[in-house]
Amino acid sequence: MPGIVLVGAQWGDEGKGKATDLLGPRVDYVVKFNGGNNAGHTVVIGGQIYALHLLPSGILTPEVTPVIGNGVVVDLEVLFAELRALEARGVDVSRLLVSSNAHLIPSYNRTLDKVTERFLGKRQIGTTGRGIGPTYADKMTRVGLRVQDLFDPGILRQKVEGALMQKNHLLVKVYNRRAVSVDQVVDELESYADRIRPMMADTALILNQALDRGATVLFEGGQATMLDVDHGTYPFVTSSNATAGGACTGSGVGPRRIDRVVAVVKAYATRVGAGPFVTELHDAAGERLRELGHEYGVTTGRPRRCGWYDALVARYAARINGVTDFVLTKLDVLTGWDRIPVCVAYDVGGSTVTELPASQTDIHHAHPLYEYLPGWDQDISDARSFGDLPPNAQAYVRAIEELSGARISVIGVGAGRDAIIQRHIIV
Repeated sequence: MPGIVLVGAQWGDEGKGKATDLLGPRVDYVVKFNGGNNAGHTVVIGGQIYALHLLPSGILTPEVTPVIGNGVVVDLEVLFAELRALEARGVDVSRLLVSSNAHLIPSYNRTLDKVTERFLGKRQIGTTGRGIGPTYADKMTRVGLRVQDLFDPGILRQKVEGALMQKNHLLVKVYNRRAVSVDQVVDELESYADRIRPMMADTALILNQALDRGATVLFEGGQATMLDVDHGTYPFVTSSNATAGGACTGSGVGPRRIDRVVAVVKAYATRVGAGPFVTELHDAAGERLRELGHEYGVTTGRPRRCGWYDALVARYAARINGVTDFVLTKLDVLTGWDRIPVCVAYDVGGSTVTELPASQTDIHHAHPLYEYLPGWDQDISDARSFGDLPPNAQAYVRAIEELSGARISVIGVGAGRDAIIQRHIIV
């Protein structure tokens, strides 16, 4: 049975939660391998809306074991608040496993994230201010705190003291803030130790053993390809690897264990925060997409920037991730448009380019070149087979499939759990 990676193909918010939920009953483990509570998944089940931030979407499926991998950064306060909220709604959360190697987000990194962003002024990158970036920075400079450190009081205190030696200088002398107390941080973190102990595990070992015995493991990426710290629109990116390669480093399985790579792509495009967005709309069409698609951040509530489908971005995502299947979401939002633009190339300084430029400067100065496809007026929310779609909707799917570099296997036609069309079997 396969290891399947599920990633976003654009800038996040593509509907990965719904795709994970779709695949959930067919898999045994769902693993979150990167990011933290700086992004969210919305899943609709039986008319009930579940907004998940730190937890893997598989936690909503009773037969699945949800796993927070070593590549995730964990805010313990958020983790337990989210677990309590799900328990209050009758969701069994007892199956959750958390890697002992996952890094913790201490309170001082949330503070640093916010004050640093304000300090940047016009050069702000649009961080959510949840301490994600500073925690990944600590990980790379080897002053980070891990889940396992909660159970060695001496090591925990030593690590907090070492981190605050530098960070208090920054807070006090650069940002004019109060110094953070070592005792306060240690006491806060230790207060979660007993609660997380039953969840902590060597998740890399568990996942490899699961694959060995034929279980199906779904690796769920947070954020998306264009927000990957290496392959996205740097520096307007997240602080982790949100692409398929991150599934291996963020979970502790080797690349030969991966059989399929599924990328979720929206039928148009959205972005939250700063950074280049070639097809962005600053007019009534953009507002219409935002309202029809309910394009507001699950975690932050921020309105999303909206634009038309960018085939260069989709093709880039297919190449970087090795995509075998696309899941196309929110096709229903395009109902009612007379014609639908699709970006097929960029104009960069008078030259036409058909692949995403390697230069950030070129992307920033690019202008979209569109092909216009005929729209449709029929409600498609009840369609359950490709043949149920109006001919122009079918033509739109086929056109962007040809442009995007991989087959479109699943189509989302509404918010509900069952509002999908499956063209090809993924698992």
